[in-house]
Amino acid sequence: QVQLVESGGGLVQPGGSLRLSCTASGINFSIYNMAWYRQAPGKQRELVARIFRTNNTYYTDTVKGRFTISRDNARNTVYLTMNMIKSEDTAVYYCNADWSPREYWGQGTQVTVSS
Repeated sequence: QVQLVESGGGLVQPGGSLRLSCTASGINFSIYNMAWYRQAPGKQRELVARIFRTNNTYYTDTVKGRFTISRDNARNTVYLTMNMIKSEDTAVYYCNADWSPREYWGQGTQVTVSS
């Protein structure tokens, strides 16, 4: 059974930092492209960052220079380090594992930005 378990969300002040973690089980983690998506209230889910199995990375424009995605294949874990957090980063953040056609999602972790 495949599981992606996110952690690290919470309440953070604008300008603060958080690190999200997603630990996978039931998959050969190292061959999967991993990503973080987010969904804000009333909005569609959007791709935030992706790290390929080659360790190449992609970021959506709104988080470039602030967020960093990384992976630890030995721990089956992908991270999203969020710095200089803004109110518009408030959303549920989802972990995604993709090795087409296989794709899996985590349950999400809430990030709320508020002073």
